[in-house]
Amino acid sequence: MAEEEPVAPEELLEQFARLKVTDVLFSTMSTVAQLGYAKLGEEARDLEQAQVAIESLRALLPVLEANAPEEIVRDYRQVVANLQLAYVEAAGG
Repeated sequence: MAEEEPVAPEELLEQFARLKVTDVLFSTMSTVAQLGYAKLGEEARDLEQAQVAIESLRALLPVLEANAPEEIVRDYRQVVANLQLAYVEAAGG
């Protein structure tokens, strides 16, 4: 397996300049949702961390609403609702 060459600082700066904050937001929200679901599973159940995931997503939704297409916002609202329902089920309610 060949070693990868290190990325030059100038190239990193160029990549950051092209990066959109909204793209990072989408990625972050997806990761938080996946972690939230994982924390509701029987093997790694941690309701406190699942609640942190839910509240984090709810806090980011208004930012997303102001900066993303409606269909993406709708999808993330549905993710939050599904995660909340899964939380209630995992909590025994």
